[in-house]
Amino acid sequence: MQDKHLFEYAIIRVVPRVEREEFINVGLILYCAHENFLQTKIALNKNKLAAFSCEVDMEELVNRLHAFEQISNGSNESGPIGKLPIASRFRWLTATRSTIIQISPVHPGLCINAAETLERLFEELVK
Repeated sequence: MQDKHLFEYAIIRVVPRVEREEFINVGLILYCAHENFLQTKIALNKNKLAAFSCEVDMEELVNRLHAFEQISNGSNESGPIGKLPIASRFRWLTATRSTIIQISPVHPGLCINAAETLERLFEELVK
């Protein structure tokens, strides 16, 4: 039997009109220290977002969501945040925000494979 390892995840939400507190789940961030794993997966459903009948700068939104992926990967384009240790990047990505992009509370769990767990949770919570 394989050992299970602690992981943490949070859901990325787009809140088109913050005052209404309505949101669309658009991504997932998953961190597993044991596997040295941090990954963000995004799927923005533009039709669903349009149903909120609000004006959102779609290009800007897509760029900001892409920044989450870049920071998770620690890419050169992610700036100084992307150079932080993996745990610090996760904490930065999951910090409370009051903008159009917000993060759910962080939830813990146990997994055997972080990448597979990311895919499963993404399908359940975002797709």
